[in-house]
Amino acid sequence: MCGICGVVDYSKQTTLEIADNMIELLKHRGPDAQKSLKYESDNADILLSHARLSIIDTSELANQPMVYKNLTIVFNGEIYNHQEIKKELIGLKHSFKTNSDTEVILHAFHEWGENSVAKLNGMFAFAIYNTSNQKLWLVRDRLGVKPLYFYYKENQMMFSSELKAFHQHPYFDKKINFSAVYDYFEKGYINGKHSVFQFVNRIEAATINSIDLKTKEIITKKYWDINSFFLKPKLKYEYTKAKQELKELLRSSYNYRMIADVPVGVFLSGGYDSTSVAAILQETSKNPIKTFTIGFHEGNNEAEYAKDTARLLNTDHKEYYCTEKEAKSIVKEIPFFYDEPYADSSQIPTILVSKMAKENVKVVLSADGGDEQFIGYNIYHRMNKRIGMLSKLPLPLKYVSKIFFSIGYHVLPPGNYLKKEKFKILSETILLSENEMAHYSFNSARNTSQSILNKILKIEPSTNTISQFYNNFKNINDVFSSMDIDGYLKEDILTKVDRATMSQSIEGREPMLDYRLMEFSAQLPNEFKYKNGVGKRILKDIVHDYVPKEMMERPKTGFAIPIIKWLKEDLSYLVDDFLSQEALKKSKVFNESEVLKLVKVFKEKDSVVDGLIWKILVYQMWYNEWIEKLIKT
Repeated sequence: MCGICGVVDYSKQTTLEIADNMIELLKHRGPDAQKSLKYESDNADILLSHARLSIIDTSELANQPMVYKNLTIVFNGEIYNHQEIKKELIGLKHSFKTNSDTEVILHAFHEWGENSVAKLNGMFAFAIYNTSNQKLWLVRDRLGVKPLYFYYKENQMMFSSELKAFHQHPYFDKKINFSAVYDYFEKGYINGKHSVFQFVNRIEAATINSIDLKTKEIITKKYWDINSFFLKPKLKYEYTKAKQELKELLRSSYNYRMIADVPVGVFLSGGYDSTSVAAILQETSKNPIKTFTIGFHEGNNEAEYAKDTARLLNTDHKEYYCTEKEAKSIVKEIPFFYDEPYADSSQIPTILVSKMAKENVKVVLSADGGDEQFIGYNIYHRMNKRIGMLSKLPLPLKYVSKIFFSIGYHVLPPGNYLKKEKFKILSETILLSENEMAHYSFNSARNTSQSILNKILKIEPSTNTISQFYNNFKNINDVFSSMDIDGYLKEDILTKVDRATMSQSIEGREPMLDYRLMEFSAQLPNEFKYKNGVGKRILKDIVHDYVPKEMMERPKTGFAIPIIKWLKEDLSYLVDDFLSQEALKKSKVFNESEVLKLVKVFKEKDSVVDGLIWKILVYQMWYNEWIEKLIKT
């Protein structure tokens, strides 16, 4: 796990000092070694920089940038099957100087070119430069576990693990992408290939971007797509066979993520996902695996459940009860580590548990992706009930209902925006197919109402269109899974875990996101995952082989803290400072009078705008850190 960045400068004015300054801002991602390398060609100067967190082969020989013949690489991530690929390459007469996975990528790329990427099982974002033909490749893993941004304007191309490195380059244009900003206020994160800046895009998950530095031509190639597996026929397995095969895949995936030359641990919440990781790993481990839990005296506290699970599994368990003061202190750090507007407040406990784990391990396994793959979120159940009821209505009654909902939308007062939005969605979806209804309704349910956003924002809204793409999916749960994997998982959860773990200079791995496991779960029959209104059926049954059902079954809570309560009490000064009329005016996106009305309601009573206030505050804090402060300096 590391930080990478690079510059392609056609004006030939980027110095090694600038490159060093850029990688210095990513030092938290790789405190063990930092280095920059510069190549000069007829067309451009190419600078490659790396900040290393030593995990596999911790010797200096494995430092980066690493060179093999005409190829140079800077790489962030881990390749879990590198030993198997290395064995294959040795059979093809390759010889190696290190035991690192970085060197394996280089040799594989030299041998097979872009086709080598499909062989990699891991999390990765890397750049490879070929000095012979002056081509640069930017590559990202299948699920987008590791981040990679790309800046392109006129004579400058840059890439980086995090946006903050770009700010160290004198030619970085910080013009804001207001379409992405609207997207943030809808979702709480920025989705897809765009970023908060106009001239910066994300290298998308499962893509290879090749750049010809002589012609400036950029070719984007997608090498994997989870949707192709949702579209395949479902596996014709008996349930017991599917359960056994899934267990073997879980075991393989989890054990792969234990490969390291440094200590490894597991985040344990006591829920099904993290319990599956701890239980399956402990089953074959000679020694107790290390597990970590953070507890809170307020909010959702799962520490007691995790302790009971750890005791049953006999793990080497550590828990830490965080004080309010510690949690609140993290709020001020959010804009630096999440250097793009990002409003999932569970980032705070994730940073805190990473801070605790750092005292004992250098690698930690998270357990994200189980809900998306196996239909675990409560929203899936609500949507199944609602769409099931609407679909059973006779067609004449659907037409009548459409008229009723349309009238209701138009006659309800503007202040009742939640009910207005619900009526609008129902009127627009009730005559659609189940899958189209699922797509539109789910997208609306995940997002903040456009009715209120259009009141508080000066910027243009995005559009929520009804997609025909999902019509060929086998059931609505596949639609939900696909949408959440592509959006909420990739852009919210994985962003949260990457930045939180990296803020503490530890590596976060995602054992439930092995692509083999994702492909298998996508092809499982719906009833293996969701039956009689209960999700995660097959995963739960596997966990019950290790932990009694009565220990596991309890309401799903999530990793939440009472951030709204704090903003109304001890942290109220943040609302006063960043949501004042003067502060709102500076960022140029708000109708200040409307936001101030929301703030007044927020301070006086509990309301449905609480979450929106947090989004606005996070944006304002980001703007102050990365735009306002930099303007002043």
